[in-house]
Amino acid sequence: MRLLLARHKMLRITCQHASRLLSQQEDAPLPFGKRVRLRLHLAVCDACSNVARQFAAIRLALQDWRERD
Repeated sequence: MRLLLARHKMLRITCQHASRLLSQQEDAPLPFGKRVRLRLHLAVCDACSNVARQFAAIRLALQDWRERD
């Protein structure tokens, strides 16, 4: 049981950390472990999920803008 709790704590990240990871993944793919922790956080945090959607909207808008030139 103690090992399970320790693993659970290792998977949890703060909203601040999630925000940094969302920003980092715009520049380069995240390593598997960071990607998993971010996805788990996004699954339970509405605020960070909204931020992730905003990043995606910005990314799509920039792609559209680049394609027009």
